[in-house]
Amino acid sequence: MGIQKHRRSRKSGAQRRTHWKIKAVALVECPQCHQQMRPHRVCASCGYYGGREVIKQEEAKE
Repeated sequence: MGIQKHRRSRKSGAQRRTHWKIKAVALVECPQCHQQMRPHRVCASCGYYGGREVIKQEEAKE
């Protein structure tokens, strides 16, 4: 590991860390059930992807 020759200022360290922020999750509307879902993934509420059923969803029994 190298030895530091010059001290970094607080500004320099803060500028480097400005890109460490959390990004918001991208959501789109499911064309089948109109719930919010992540793009290019199977819908968790209805189980459809690309217009066809990929995961069989159980009906809620009351």
